[in-house]
Amino acid sequence: MVKENIARELPVQQLLILSICRFAEPISLTSVFPYLPEMIESFGIPRDEVSKWAGVTSAVYSLSQAVTGIAWGQASDRFGRKPVTLVAMMCIMTTSLLFGFSRTLVWAIVARSLAGASCGNVGIIRTMVAEMVPYKELQPKAFSVMPLVWTIGSIFGPSLGGALANPALKYPMVFGESGLFGTYQFALPNLVGAAFFLVGLMVGTLFLKETLETKKDRRDYGIILGDILLLPFTRKKPGPKWSLEEERSASLLKHSRNSSAASLDTDTDAQGNRKAVPVVAPPTYREVFSRQSNLNLLTYSLLALHSLAYDQLLPIFMHYPQQTDRSMNPDVHLPFKFTGGFGLNSDRIGLLFTVYGVFGMLIQFFVFPSLARHYGVLPCLKVVTTIFPIAYIITPFTALLPTPTTQQIGLLAVMMIKCWAGIFAFPCTTILLTNSAVSLRILGTLNGVAVSISAIGRAVGPAIGGYSFTVGVDKGYGILPWWILGCFGILGAVAPWWLVEMEGFGGSNDDSDNDEAGHDEAILHNNSEEEEQPSAILIASGPLSEMGEDHDQFGIEGNPLSGSEGLSKKKRVVAAE
Repeated sequence: MVKENIARELPVQQLLILSICRFAEPISLTSVFPYLPEMIESFGIPRDEVSKWAGVTSAVYSLSQAVTGIAWGQASDRFGRKPVTLVAMMCIMTTSLLFGFSRTLVWAIVARSLAGASCGNVGIIRTMVAEMVPYKELQPKAFSVMPLVWTIGSIFGPSLGGALANPALKYPMVFGESGLFGTYQFALPNLVGAAFFLVGLMVGTLFLKETLETKKDRRDYGIILGDILLLPFTRKKPGPKWSLEEERSASLLKHSRNSSAASLDTDTDAQGNRKAVPVVAPPTYREVFSRQSNLNLLTYSLLALHSLAYDQLLPIFMHYPQQTDRSMNPDVHLPFKFTGGFGLNSDRIGLLFTVYGVFGMLIQFFVFPSLARHYGVLPCLKVVTTIFPIAYIITPFTALLPTPTTQQIGLLAVMMIKCWAGIFAFPCTTILLTNSAVSLRILGTLNGVAVSISAIGRAVGPAIGGYSFTVGVDKGYGILPWWILGCFGILGAVAPWWLVEMEGFGGSNDDSDNDEAGHDEAILHNNSEEEEQPSAILIASGPLSEMGEDHDQFGIEGNPLSGSEGLSKKKRVVAAE
């Protein structure tokens, strides 16, 4: 057997296209945060009850997502990743517009519930990344791409929401004091968000490739149209092209720790070439819920619970009026019994969240991949989960700082600490969960389960946060919601100590390289038996540097062997057989 070291690179083109499809969703979700308290007040809700109804609005979103998450994952396993992703994007765009044009609290809650039910892309996109990049050494960088996109979207989202909410009041010379945006005060941020969805839908339809193994050979008219549109801007490469697509297809399914349930049949394509067509049985619940998968699901759910609750409680805390003259107030007993927020408007809240997002983007891009690769995903997760409860417990005390400027600086510093932990924690749990799957064929269902279970946490967290904030303000203990989140953060820091970092589907460098070399030999040997033409076994083909880009889906962008050296190695393999 000949050992070949394949230089693996990320499938940058497809990850970029997937990022464009993903970008609109964080904008749509986070643009709500700055103006949600004002929106609820505009419905005639008393200020003391705003936090409670804000928590309910967030909770119904996550509960609906929990109900439909598994169904979206199963649909992607059945119909393919790409069509289900595009359908989900259209649904989210429609429901976000319904929310923006809400005139009553019931209308807004129903719209958010429908938006949550439509939000099935979290697990599907995560599955697509795993199928594009099955190799463990590339996973920290690959799995940081979508969180990075989310972070960038989280920068623009609050900025758009804060700047474009109630435009008739803020920009009367542009929009007028009446008219459409005078009646629908919070429609404009959602209309802008819908424009981003339209761009993502167009790019995804034309250029996003299917990653589900059993659906890759299906004719994609969107891709065909995209190729036609790009013809004037592309230059055809001379010579025949050979793709690693067929060769890697069986390899991906082969990297399964429960491959007995999967079998391969053969079929013939339009050109008469034999190729492997995977025939797989549907996943069982025992396969989905392995011990390590269960522990990862618990860790991810607790992380989603307290992290999202914190982010959604922050704008309520910032918007709540300041408590003045604490020294003269008999109901205040420092350091624990006090209330009050910052009294900030949506513009200022949006600015603070923008700084928060920029910091997260820098950490995601420049710090996380190298540290995770150097120290390991699991050790990083164990460290950062201990940071969350500390940040939560400190947060309410920033309101005690002497001036508004120092208060905002202090809160921003705590937000930075929490952001650092979150930027590491979510990709780490995603990688560990992906590698805990016993087979690639259950990955869509497993990620659907993860979305559903974590959505329960995202529903419970804001509901608990909003209700405890109301109770805390009523009883005079503003620290109550933050310390409750601190308790959940402590629980979330315990579970990772029972996790084990699995090998994943690409294996280690040496193992996977050996497997691929052996698989190359088998492919070449089978091709030589089927056809006598030299081109079938690449002997008379052009240099492998002229390969197409289809093999990018497997995380092996670039040619493993090129020029005369590569061809001579292939000849020796065939000769040895």
